[in-house]
Amino acid sequence: MKKVLILCTGNSCRSIIAEALINAKLDGVEAHSSGVKASGKVNPNAKKLLESKNIWKSSYHSKTLDTVIENDYDLVVTVCDHANETCPMFPKPVKKIHIGFEDPDKKGYEAFEQTYDEIERILLPKIKEVLNV
Repeated sequence: MKKVLILCTGNSCRSIIAEALINAKLDGVEAHSSGVKASGKVNPNAKKLLESKNIWKSSYHSKTLDTVIENDYDLVVTVCDHANETCPMFPKPVKKIHIGFEDPDKKGYEAFEQTYDEIERILLPKIKEVLNV
């Protein structure tokens, strides 16, 4: 089982959506997520969207980097938007890639659907390629 950590700023929208998508759709890959300034809660629209796709788990929650720092990962992915945010750094020697997605926070439900589609279309194939799964 390969392990992936998805990092962004608040760990309430994009990284949670990516974590859920990877866990639901990529066989042989387990994902976790974290944020440098974790908001402490999952955005209601992100939760609603994941519930509508039947991939929501009650274990998904917004958490800080120190809660996952001791875990071993095969890949760390940052999903923050370089133009508007400072991407978090993972301090351990592990392969890292960046694929930025616009933050849907404070936008309508349609923005979350768009982010979900982009993550599924762009990020999932890239993770399969990098991890060779």
